[in-house]
Amino acid sequence: MTTSETRVLVLPGYMDSGPGHWQTRWEAAHAGFTRVRMPDWMRPDCEAWCAALEAAVANAPAGVRLAAHSLGCLTVAHWAARHASDATREKVAGALLVALPDPHGPEFPREATGFEPVPLAALPFASVVVSSRDDPYGGAAFSRRCAQAWGSRWIDIGARGHINAESGLDDWPQGVAWLMSTGKGCAG
Repeated sequence: MTTSETRVLVLPGYMDSGPGHWQTRWEAAHAGFTRVRMPDWMRPDCEAWCAALEAAVANAPAGVRLAAHSLGCLTVAHWAARHASDATREKVAGALLVALPDPHGPEFPREATGFEPVPLAALPFASVVVSSRDDPYGGAAFSRRCAQAWGSRWIDIGARGHINAESGLDDWPQGVAWLMSTGKGCAG
């Protein structure tokens, strides 16, 4: 499904992704999957996170994909709408955006700044938004509205919480398939 030529930038959310998280497992299992290191995992700042993503995409080959979770998803949306240069934006083949948090939701981390309003312009690359019906950080209705505005395929995976390590996804091969289905000339 993935090859040594596949390049994926992994974007965790608030507090990073631990060892049991599907993002961490993907990095260990797939060549070419690289985590974007954010300046401060505990006090996320949208401007700083977008700058880190811009630098990572600038250093990536054309055709890179983004695998984002939680605040990583909002980072992708803000980056694409306001921070990406034309050259970096064009390098992205597609994105998997999992467990969108709602900045107006009761569980949104108070330490996170600058993530609202959520951009609702179409993303300039193919994308898939994956949502859970019982995500405490963002409901399915919010996720679906964002997916529609962004031009993304929306997938409801049922009651899986915040789609993280506690969701029992392990290596989550279906998520990899959805990621690889984004972009031109991709199988999945």
